[in-house]
Amino acid sequence: MEKKLSVIIITKNEEKNIERTLQSLLWVDEIIIVDSFSTDKTKEITTKYPVNFIEREWKGFADQKKYALSKATKEWVLAIDADEVASEELKIEIQNMLKETIQYQAYFIPRKNYFLNKWIRNCGWYPDNQLRFGRRESLFVTDRQVHEGLDVNSEKGFLKGSLQHYSYNSIHQYFEKFNIYTTLDVEQKLIKKNNKIELYNLLFSPVSQFLRMYISKNGWKDGVHGLLVSLFSSFYTLVVYAKAWEKINSKK
Repeated sequence: MEKKLSVIIITKNEEKNIERTLQSLLWVDEIIIVDSFSTDKTKEITTKYPVNFIEREWKGFADQKKYALSKATKEWVLAIDADEVASEELKIEIQNMLKETIQYQAYFIPRKNYFLNKWIRNCGWYPDNQLRFGRRESLFVTDRQVHEGLDVNSEKGFLKGSLQHYSYNSIHQYFEKFNIYTTLDVEQKLIKKNNKIELYNLLFSPVSQFLRMYISKNGWKDGVHGLLVSLFSSFYTLVVYAKAWEKINSKK
């Protein structure tokens, strides 16, 4: 018997993205959207689609996704962000899998990341495998403050069809998210560094990040886009370390 599929999405003011995402999901059996009381047209746009739209106070990325997962009713779940699109190849691949015996409890999906409307093929941005598809009863949500994800306590498989991630359509948009994400990443950095940030972390980690992305990961092949991605990522690293240093020293 063919298996059924739920899709879970968390949203907050996604009027620029959500319709493109929903258009790519018309083939699924259930769409759960957990929205944090958007003040734009997100809710209005979703009314045109067969969506279970749930409004819930924002409690963090991981908590919202856990709640969305708890509302899914089908045997299999696909988690997708509001600025992502399920490609036609991914659609066909999952549809075929749902008709057969599925080997693993969860699968990684390669993600194509777009920056200023260009697919970034290098910089370590592709294939950017994300664990997004799995058996509902086996899945759980990781507790990271940002870049939260799904996981299972068993071996995972890999799909070939991709998610298309329209992450940053402008430099302005990048830096709108920049301050939020760097702040959320501070706690993870402090745990990793045992609450100790050294001068060399501030000096060398950003440089290392740039060289890794631009040279080792061939970011130069993506032209100006690759240069900007590498530079911005280097600055992101610097700011996370700086905010972590600031937090440690504010307690003294």
